Amino acid sequence: MANAEKIQGVAKRIADVSQKGIGVVAVVSAMGDSTDDLIELAHSVSDKPHPREMDLLLSTGELVSCTLLTMALADLGLEAVSLTGSQAGIHTDTSHGRALIHRVDTERMQKELEEGRVVVVAGFQGINEDNDITTLGRGGSDTTAVALAAALGADRCEIYTDVDGIYTADPRIVPEARKLTEIDYDEMLELANYGAKMHPRSIELGAVYKVPIYVASSFNQTPGTLIHGIPYSANANEVQMENRIKATGIACTTNVAKITVRSVPDQPGVAAALFEPLAQSGISVDTIVQNTSEDRTTDISFTVSGTDLPAAIAKVEELFKELGAGDLISEAGLAAVSVVGSGMQHTPGYASRMFRVLADGNVNIDMITTSEIRISCIIREEQAQEAVRLLHRGFQLDELDPVD
Repeated sequence: MANAEKIQGVAKRIADVSQKGIGVVAVVSAMGDSTDDLIELAHSVSDKPHPREMDLLLSTGELVSCTLLTMALADLGLEAVSLTGSQAGIHTDTSHGRALIHRVDTERMQKELEEGRVVVVAGFQGINEDNDITTLGRGGSDTTAVALAAALGADRCEIYTDVDGIYTADPRIVPEARKLTEIDYDEMLELANYGAKMHPRSIELGAVYKVPIYVASSFNQTPGTLIHGIPYSANANEVQMENRIKATGIACTTNVAKITVRSVPDQPGVAAALFEPLAQSGISVDTIVQNTSEDRTTDISFTVSGTDLPAAIAKVEELFKELGAGDLISEAGLAAVSVVGSGMQHTPGYASRMFRVLADGNVNIDMITTSEIRISCIIREEQAQEAVRLLHRGFQLDELDPVD
């Protein structure tokens, strides 16, 4: 959606589907870098733009795309109507900038579809109980699309973007990365949370409402990647079970920062006293490590986005007296590199292989965190790309049948 030519290309793709008699609801994001431009503009007129006004401002980017695409569809002879998030019935909570969708009232969209129109919806936005515009966070158009697909009972949600599918690693970092024909929701959610180019909340919605999500390129007809439930064998209608336990992909998140609160009394309620105020301030915490010493004190280390580091430090400093902490140390310029694959926690050897590969590449590990299907290491940001390449080779993900 970056320019008029690309908008016309999107319109032709929609027209090809609509002319087959298939009802289409198209969700659009803003044109090019317009959201970043609006953020920069807001900060040029205000040191601390009000969250409500920021949401209203940022929502205009999708409105521009929405109306222009509808005009392009009309020129192709299609009846189409553009709707804002609120007109499309997207109701959210009151959290500006990171709103969660509470419900979708599909009455208006269904009426337009029944009358034979293509419905074009501005993504990334909704309306709260106070009738204020809210936005869903960066990448929120993905979430809008999956939410509408779920509410309308669509066969699937197709997301067309500037990549032609989901890869075993970022192909800009690992040229030999393979495109996956399919991936299950759980693996995709881990990849999305740790750097893959999908909004994690869209994957969560797809999994909960069992909406298959197809990711492909806006610019060509190359087959993409289907995100759905447990993949079936290509040769038989049998679920692949134990043989699915293998590495699927490598993800990487940069701009990670670490905070360590030292010499905190080792007693019940300390962790809650630290992390509840951070959550109430809208600061998301990822990896958490706690080490207890013999003198009944503990050091608590955790990671946040580098963008949230100043606010997180300020909040922790406010809590120092209550926590009885001895010191605070912070470090920016970190990254999280992750190996993702089904069943990893119950299969010996994944962690040791990851640590050996990084050690052989002289990559130091600062922190480690795991889930059932993911192992993540916090490392220096300048080593992140090389770590991704090392792990991709180490787990043989460039091969069609990666090692177990």
